[in-house]
Amino acid sequence: MNLLKTLATVSSMTLLSRILGFVRDFVIARAFGAGALTDAFFVAFKLPNLLRRLFAEGAFSQAFVPVLGQYRNQRSAGETRQLVDRVASLLFLVVLAVTLLGMAGAPVLVYLSAPGFTDDPEKFSLTVKLTRITFPYILFMSLVALTGGILNTWSRFAVPAFTPVLLNVSFILMALLATPYFDPPVMALGWAVFLGGALQLVFQIPSLRRLGMLPRFSINLHDEGVRRIFRLMAPAVLGVSVAQVSLLLNTVFASFLSTGSVSWLYYADRLMEFPAGMLGAALGTILLPSLAKCHAAEQHDEYSRLLDWGLRLTFLLAAPAALALGILAVPLITTLFHHGAFTANDVFRTRDALVAYSVGLLGLILVKVLAPGFYARQNIRTPVRIALLTLFVTQVLNLLLIGWLQHAGLALAIGLAASLNASLLYRGLRQRGIYTPQPGWLLFYGRLALAMLSMGATLWFVIGPTADWLNWSLGERLLRLSVSVGFGASVYFATLWAAGFRLRDFKRSAAE
Repeated sequence: MNLLKTLATVSSMTLLSRILGFVRDFVIARAFGAGALTDAFFVAFKLPNLLRRLFAEGAFSQAFVPVLGQYRNQRSAGETRQLVDRVASLLFLVVLAVTLLGMAGAPVLVYLSAPGFTDDPEKFSLTVKLTRITFPYILFMSLVALTGGILNTWSRFAVPAFTPVLLNVSFILMALLATPYFDPPVMALGWAVFLGGALQLVFQIPSLRRLGMLPRFSINLHDEGVRRIFRLMAPAVLGVSVAQVSLLLNTVFASFLSTGSVSWLYYADRLMEFPAGMLGAALGTILLPSLAKCHAAEQHDEYSRLLDWGLRLTFLLAAPAALALGILAVPLITTLFHHGAFTANDVFRTRDALVAYSVGLLGLILVKVLAPGFYARQNIRTPVRIALLTLFVTQVLNLLLIGWLQHAGLALAIGLAASLNASLLYRGLRQRGIYTPQPGWLLFYGRLALAMLSMGATLWFVIGPTADWLNWSLGERLLRLSVSVGFGASVYFATLWAAGFRLRDFKRSAAE
């Protein structure tokens, strides 16, 4: 299996999801703007989204996939199937209990995550209602993470990569068709979360059945594999979810700032997540099973080469994406969100946050590639210690920057701390002899810098005065943005080609 081809497949599915995500945000921004209603929804959605990372995509997947891969390579098919049954059953019971507790304790959770909302009883009450509707999302997504982990271990990457599309479809349809039937209309977005989670789970079940791995209920708390997964998962809850915890704490800070601050950060985060998801999440998804197989087979040199491949691709694609986000901030925001209730002030406040996020985008994506280097070896403690330090540094930076930069300071703090996280993970891999850089990195950096300078100058020239973007029609914005992105990307890749980069240099086969 060609990893570069697999990355292209997963990234294309992610691209589809992100495009529909922008359509969803366009619809939400046009209908609700950035104010009290969207602040309430985004806080309510952030809570189950955080727990989804804690119980699902983050900690659980990082603990489950390496152990499942080891069972598949070293144990019988019956033992592997038994592990899946027992893990699925215990995960379901644990997350169901968390879901019910979260729904019952919604007022407390809202108070802890957005204490500034208590000054507005109506806003606080609405957030509590939305939280209760959206909380079952974590139950659905925990089971989606389980099924996705199984499919990825069997190299069935396309279905899990496509699955998030269904959440965005649910949002779009509910926002366009169902809002007249709810009072207030923003309640439709809460039910879109519930429906989207259920659809994602149902969508993956046929693929799991074809593999013969559809879980059956079976509980055995003394099963060695189950105990190992949940032992690994416990510290990973802290380690993998630092970025989400930081975002949640940012919401606490932002709830005391001017109205709209939570929403400005949300829209900027959505744009930042576009390259982060297409590259970081996709690379992490395809690297982890291969790294786990290399570790199980004691192929240490191949393990190091896989990490090197992932790091080079990250720099090659994430560094220019970060630069482009900073330069194209206003064109992107006006094209996607400056409609209806989303004002010019919202554009510039969101731009401030997006430029701040772009500073740390490379670090955020590098963490997604470097952390699997530890998780595939079932080493959770090292990245956890680094993640906790990063979380502490983030809050110190929040306190230092919020007075000066307001909400943009919160975004900058996350990016700077993520860069620190990536640096410490890299140092840890090097010190332990897990990763040794392949020859040619210095020349690689030089060529990359030349291509980025060429692209940056091109974008800066092509976009023109940013204030003009506020006055153009949607059609003109789309045309000019497409031309700008096309010119920038063409100049970047043409410069890389002239500097000696070739696509064949980045082809790599997955571990068997």
